[in-house]
Formats: sequence, structure tokens, C-alpha cells
Amino acid sequence: MSTPILQARNVTKSYPGVKALDNVNLTLMPGEIHALLGENGAGKSTLIKYLTGVHQADSGTLLIGGEERNFANPSDSTAAGVGVVHQERNVIREFTVAENIVLSRTPKKCGFIDWKKVNSEAARCLALMDLDIDPGTPISSLSSAQIQLVEIARALYTETKVLLLDEPTASISDAEAAKLFKVIHRLKADGAAILFVSHKLDEVYAHCDTVSVLRDGKTVLSDAALADHPQDEIVNVMVGRSLASLVTPERTVDSTQEPVLELRNVTTTAGHGGISLQVRPGEILGLYGLVGAGRTELAHAILGRERITEGELLVNGHTAKIRSVRDALHEHGIGYVTESRKEEGVFLDQNITRNVAATTWGKLAGPLGVVGAGRERELVAKYIDELSIKVSSQDQLAGQLSGGNQQKVSLAKWLAADPRILIIDEPTIGIDVRTKRSFYELIWGLAEKGLAILLISSDLAEMITLADRIVVMDSFTLAGTVDNTHHYDTMSQDVIRLIHAKALV
Repeated sequence: MSTPILQARNVTKSYPGVKALDNVNLTLMPGEIHALLGENGAGKSTLIKYLTGVHQADSGTLLIGGEERNFANPSDSTAAGVGVVHQERNVIREFTVAENIVLSRTPKKCGFIDWKKVNSEAARCLALMDLDIDPGTPISSLSSAQIQLVEIARALYTETKVLLLDEPTASISDAEAAKLFKVIHRLKADGAAILFVSHKLDEVYAHCDTVSVLRDGKTVLSDAALADHPQDEIVNVMVGRSLASLVTPERTVDSTQEPVLELRNVTTTAGHGGISLQVRPGEILGLYGLVGAGRTELAHAILGRERITEGELLVNGHTAKIRSVRDALHEHGIGYVTESRKEEGVFLDQNITRNVAATTWGKLAGPLGVVGAGRERELVAKYIDELSIKVSSQDQLAGQLSGGNQQKVSLAKWLAADPRILIIDEPTIGIDVRTKRSFYELIWGLAEKGLAILLISSDLAEMITLADRIVVMDSFTLAGTVDNTHHYDTMSQDVIRLIHAKALV
């Protein structure tokens, strides 16, 4: 029997008020794709940060190729052949694609950076991913999906024996995911071990060989053959009990009401043309399309982050000239829950109170502009309770929360400002089964209270579950609108037909 390429034994890690890992065990074999599953907050990302030297464990042992190792920092793990792509983007946006790819081991010649080799090595790694991106392109000009793929190319630059992938397909298209899995299987054939963290169980069962499951920081299933455990069983192991089927509520939208948000034949600096749509009070309007269709960019145009050059934006029936996110919120009652939690959604180095209350300071301020700490904490406590945000206290840093709880903090921040219109961009990226269901119920509840919701999601099943109507975008234009019957097979065919309509003409 071959020697494990990586072993973690009895790893324990605690944060203030939280035991993130409790005697966790993991074994990765050469030529294996190993799924690591669990709900948000189960300890998956913490384990990966320990395996890559980002965090030190309180106790436990790490072995690489049978040799005990202690990574003091990420450079140590990279030198040992452990590559990683974290759930949140970790790039230097001011650098080029090439500079980001070779950052951990920049080629030098005579003491100076060898720029020719920098670009050739980056081009080689991009070619392995079948990515048609110029190595000299600034990272800041790429989409979230492209940045994700560049991060994977960066992991391929080092001599990777172990590749740790934390939610690698959360924000990329099916076509881009197919490229990723092609690379993963190539690495597997070369004898590398791949740890694959995902909430997409269909992907897990299509590509993984073995599985470990964490729950509440403990290993509840260890190094098991995936074929021996059906999906329902894995879900039950993850959550500790069977989950009842999600029941879609009977919803009706009063079509006689005037739209709260309306676009009339809008053209933008981002490249949109002829965009017209309406969202009524209490309606969930879905905005669907492939990655690069222009959905997030359209949201940015509504919020004033892109300029509307032609057409008209109306809020409550009146023409609105929105110049910034602040203007959108305070003058027009439009909130925005971004897909980029780390970059835009929450202040990771600030506590929960400051994150949630940030949009309400003007409303909470007294006569001299001073915000009373008591009023602030009372408001934040309300949303922690309503959204079931798992925190040790309001003073806990947002960066210490799981991805799902960070997303709830981002949502709470906008709800606290009492918006009339809420744009929600990819609400459940990297979120587990049970937390995803709680988000669905939150969104339905907000619509029931009369909030107009513009929902952007790349998950077609999620879109069909949540939306009342679905607007389909393709290449920064509208391909059509589908009234949602919640019949998945029929709806998915109708939506896909619209996406590919141009190609069929």
C-alpha cells in the first residue's frame, strides 16, 4: 500500500469562543480526488488554512509523504508542494495576471526579475487551463470567474503534489468548470492528491473518489469511498439529521401595482443595449445568464457604478439619476448585497456591530452627529436574531465568521437601512444546504413584506425555486422573459433556449 501524500492527525484549533477544529483527521493518497464536505462553519476552510500554514493548530500533527512537518507560513507549504485556491479571491489587483501567477516564486536572472520568463511561465500555466488571457492583463480588469481560474493557474505554477481547492466552481460557468476538472483529472493521473471542497454534490459525485465530512469542527466521516455513500446519506451526515424537503410557498404578485424599479431601453458604459425591465413591490425578479452576460454590470449601472448613457431609470415612477451606491441607498432606497463578500460585502477586520450598523449611522446619529453605542448594538442584535447569524458576540470580527454567516452580515447591513428595493447578487455562493434553505426563506419573507427584489444567480435550480419571473440576459442584452411555473424541467429548457437563441438564428 502506498504512503499517504498528506495526513492530518487529531488537529485542534480554537478561536475566542469557538472551537473551529476538534481532533480532525484527514488522509490524502496519491492519485486521489478527495471531497471534504460539511456545512458552513463546519471547519473546512480552517482546516485548509492549517494545511497551508496560514494558521497554526493548538495541537495535532501534519505529515507530508510520511514526514512530520510544521508550516510556519504559506511559503513553507508551497515549498513542500502544497498548492491552494481559497474560497475567497486572494490576488493583488494592481498586479498583472503573470505577476500574480509567479508571485510565490518569481523568476530572477542576475538578481533582477526575469520578465521574459515571468510571462512565458504564466503563459504555460494559462495554457494548461486552456485560458485565452494575455499574461500582461491587469487582474483588476478580469471578471470574478476569470480571477478564480487565474488562481488555479497560479497553483499549477508550483510543483504541486497536493492541490487544495476550496469552492473552486462557486463563481465560474459550466464551461469554465469543465476546463478545471480536465486539469484536476490530469493532476490525478500524474499522481497528485486533490482535496475538493464544494457544496455542489453533483460535482462531487461526478469527480471525487473518497470523502470526509466535518460537522461542528469534528470528523464525522473519514476517508470513505464515495461510492459507498449515497447523496441523501451524505447530507444527513453533514447536518446531523434528515432535512425536510423545501416547500416552495404559493406566491402571487399584484401586477396592477406600479413598478418600484423600471429600466426603459437602457444603454450603459459597460456595454448594455436596449435593456427594459420592471420590478413590482413584493416581486422577486430573477436575472439569469451565463458568466459574462452582463448581469452584475447591469446591477452596477442601477447603483451608479456604471453610467447610463441612453434610456431611463425610474424609481417609484420618477426618473432617477443615481451617481453612487450611497446615493442609491439614501436617496432612492436601493440596497445591494454583493457577490464579493471579501472585497465589498463585509469589513473583515471590523466587528459585527460596525459591519451591520454602517449603513444606518446617519439615521442613528444624535443632534451632534454622535452615534450612541446602545442604540447601535440594539439594532444589530435585532438582525443577528432575525437572520440567525452565528456569532460569539457582536465584538467578533467578521473575518472570523463562516462564509454563510458573512453573507448574512452583508444582508443584515442593507436590511438595517430599510430599503424598498434590494439587489441580491449570487446570494448562496459557497453556502451549504441548510444555510441555503434559510436564505431562500429569508428572501421569500422579505418579498412578502413588500420589498422589490432583483435576484442575480448562476444556479438555475435556485433561480427557478425563488423567482416569480426570470429575465434572461445574453451578451449584455435581454434574450427574453419567462414567467416562472416552478416546474424545473420545462423552465430550464425555456431558459436555456433563450440563452442559445442567438446561436440558433
